[in-house]
Amino acid sequence: MSEPNFALEAVLSRIHGCKAIAGIDEAGRGALAGPVVAAAVILPSDRPDLAWILREVRDSKELTPRKREELFDLVLDVALAVGVGSASNVEIDEWGIVGATRAAMIRALGELDVTPDALLIDYLRLPDVKMPQLAVPKGDRMSVSIAAASIIAKVSRDRLMVKMDETFPGYGFASHKGYGTRRHKDALRRLGPCRIHRLSFRPVAEAAMRHLERKSHTSG
Repeated sequence: MSEPNFALEAVLSRIHGCKAIAGIDEAGRGALAGPVVAAAVILPSDRPDLAWILREVRDSKELTPRKREELFDLVLDVALAVGVGSASNVEIDEWGIVGATRAAMIRALGELDVTPDALLIDYLRLPDVKMPQLAVPKGDRMSVSIAAASIIAKVSRDRLMVKMDETFPGYGFASHKGYGTRRHKDALRRLGPCRIHRLSFRPVAEAAMRHLERKSHTSG
């Protein structure tokens, strides 16, 4: 597994004099259903034992569900501030996944109790946010702040999708969390899309069309 560190945070601190640096990441960008969820995390940069306490923090995709849950609680306990924001499947269909992801990230920033003076973002920039920021490809593998945000976003979204499984049974949201697994695509073909599916995503659009065609043949 990759080992993120605080090198990028140190660059922002040294060059711009930044102290409250928010790491930002998202979860659910590639899913076929549900929202995209973003998290912003500000860690206490002046804490000398921070690297040791957060030594197991990694890109959420590299962790087991159980370890993510453990680290979720640890990040909440250690962080100066944590914010979570989301953009719905309707907003994704309207704005596109990049626009919706940026909206979720800005909403996460709005939920912080501490105002950041710089941003470390996985992959994207936020042009509408006027403060120093670094957009880092695979940033969740490089920065502890971004990796911590990836864990918060992933666990928050996973919990939401488990609840969606109760509201929309039959699709298996509790297991695949809305991603395009074989089980999910089979359910899409059988049931058609539900209210939280992203109709602008090709597999969903194709399933919706086939489902309508079957219904019209049956009614005819």
